[in-house]
Amino acid sequence: MKNTRGHKTSASPYITPEGRKRFVDELSYLWKTKRPEVIQAVSEAAAMGDRSENAEYIYGKKQLRQIDSRMRFLQSRLNEIKVVDRVPEDTSKAFFGAWVTIEDEEGLEFQYRIVGPDEISSEQNYISIDSPMARALLGKKEGDEVSVSRPNGQADFIITSVTYSISA
Repeated sequence: MKNTRGHKTSASPYITPEGRKRFVDELSYLWKTKRPEVIQAVSEAAAMGDRSENAEYIYGKKQLRQIDSRMRFLQSRLNEIKVVDRVPEDTSKAFFGAWVTIEDEEGLEFQYRIVGPDEISSEQNYISIDSPMARALLGKKEGDEVSVSRPNGQADFIITSVTYSISA
């Protein structure tokens, strides 16, 4: 889902401490490093003369607008999010932050971590708490069977493990 400015908006406000740190680090980088670099480049391009035909100046201004837009989004999102920084009392069940290993009908295993919608990553096997898979897994424990509606039909899985990792 996207808001009127084209940014992804998220249904759930939850985020891991690592996810929040990535937001804070990105905002700091944009404010302290990237934005000053682009401002300097725009100033240098402006000094070259006619701004209406100056590609470097036009590109720099566009880049500056994009940086400012991203910074506004990050600041807004940081005000909205709720950091989940502890494991639930019942660690045998899958909740936010859990690593869940599942096995499909063919015996193939998959492992996913349930995270906030701002943190999804196919490379890290992070899935959004709002995804159909995560919704099917929430509250379930090892040995439970879950069914997930997928674009190519219903898929059934058995949960083979639920674990939590505590970050420092």
